Amino acid sequence: MIVPELRPWRAERPHVARIADAVRPRLARAAEAVRPRLARAATAAKPRVARLARAVSPQAARITGPKTWQYTAGAATAGLALAAGVVTTAGPWDSTGQRTAERDRAVAQERAGGADHGRSTDTSDTVTAAPLPAPSAASVLTGLGGTSTVKSAPNGKALAGVLGPLLDAPELGSRTAAVVDVASGRRLYGDGAGQALTPASTTKIATAAAALAALGPDHRLTTRTALEPGTKELVLVGGGDPTLTAREDSGGWASLRELAAATAKKLKKQDLREVTLSYDTTLYAGPELHRIGVNDNLARVTALMADEARTDDSTRGPVPRVADPAKDAATKFASFLADRGIKTTSPGPSKATNRAESLAEAASPPLSALVERMLTNSDNDIAEALARHTAVAGGRRADFDGADAAIRDRLKRLGLPVSGSAFKDGSGLDRADKLTADLLTALLAKAADPDHPELRPTLTGLPVAGFTGTLTSRYTDGAAGIVRAKTGTLTGVNTLAGTAVDQDGRLLAFAFLASNTTNPGAAQSALDAAATALASCGCG
Repeated sequence: MIVPELRPWRAERPHVARIADAVRPRLARAAEAVRPRLARAATAAKPRVARLARAVSPQAARITGPKTWQYTAGAATAGLALAAGVVTTAGPWDSTGQRTAERDRAVAQERAGGADHGRSTDTSDTVTAAPLPAPSAASVLTGLGGTSTVKSAPNGKALAGVLGPLLDAPELGSRTAAVVDVASGRRLYGDGAGQALTPASTTKIATAAAALAALGPDHRLTTRTALEPGTKELVLVGGGDPTLTAREDSGGWASLRELAAATAKKLKKQDLREVTLSYDTTLYAGPELHRIGVNDNLARVTALMADEARTDDSTRGPVPRVADPAKDAATKFASFLADRGIKTTSPGPSKATNRAESLAEAASPPLSALVERMLTNSDNDIAEALARHTAVAGGRRADFDGADAAIRDRLKRLGLPVSGSAFKDGSGLDRADKLTADLLTALLAKAADPDHPELRPTLTGLPVAGFTGTLTSRYTDGAAGIVRAKTGTLTGVNTLAGTAVDQDGRLLAFAFLASNTTNPGAAQSALDAAATALASCGCG
């Protein structure tokens, strides 16, 4: 497939202006829908925004681009002002994890450094139905450089005085915690931070970073068709893309229907109207069934599935899954071929040989988009797929054990503290997973490091408090738009890890892990209170 070269944001200004004009009416309508809730958040945050804006304005005027790894008062202005002001006029946070408000802000400021990936103009039979990603924009995570008026990192003792009593809440059971100043990488607060506990879905932060490090943010997962010579056997080869969709409206994800159309066109060119249909899932190895067994939270882990093997039209959350995702996808593919005049046998498992002629392919969106969807929606199927692909990239067996070793290896190569950690799966559904608060905060800080731009989707995909994903209905009366965090919940386990901008303009990474909780609602509220206190802290 042909992927357009990434071009500087500044070079795309006319194009961006047209996009801004086109979407402005829709954004205005969306703003009206969310205005009441956002107005409350704006009122609460207004005094802080005003103070921070006054502090940073002289420096902001002199900024020409990132120079050093400093997350200054401009970061707080971006985070707070976006939450309290820009969002109100620009519309809600979009579903991919990239923020509509930040995109609009980038257009207004005409910043360099972003990229419009464009849509492929490839006219071959290869299916390239990747979505048009939002132009990347300067965010609260971008190093602004220049002279800073921000105070020094929070005082550890003062921070302990704020967080300690909140984290000592009895509803949190046994807990550990860590807070790191992202600019310096220095740990500001730690309580049992080196003790490994069950992380639940915060495991996805590690899975995201490992996959991005192994494959790169532009990597795509490809499903293809291959014709065996002299046999009329057509093989649907799974590429491990759980976002492959059979829906009529693909929404920009790889389309099984379009793959069938392109394949039928190629078959007809060879005067083939009837084929033996097989499907190949050999990219993955080992057991397909997760250790927790049949469960509505994820499908069998297989290299071929459509719409995550869901039995309804949902795109997120728990729902019963089909018993054999690969056969289900192949059966749907056969029906799409029939619509194009190609008759097939009932599909069965096989393996494409090296002699097979590739006919067509359907490529997923870039890995960065998959990571953001995984983190925003806490998508277990994508998480397990990315763990398997990390194993493949590392030359390991693509099963649960291979993924465990591959994720650990990638994080170790990044210089992260993996001692005591265990990655028994990629999603965090396995209670045998173990992570430390130290590792999670180090991961988040590493993802913010300009020397590792490939890891940035680990941050941009985090749910935004009060706006996206698993935090949509949380923080509506607290740190909405300021805290970003991945949630984690299992029976007796509640976790939260992410970033917050404090009152003094520092970007802080935090991780709170609690085990032996008895009331999940109360434990969740206690963790939210701690994160809100962190964002509200002026602990210099």
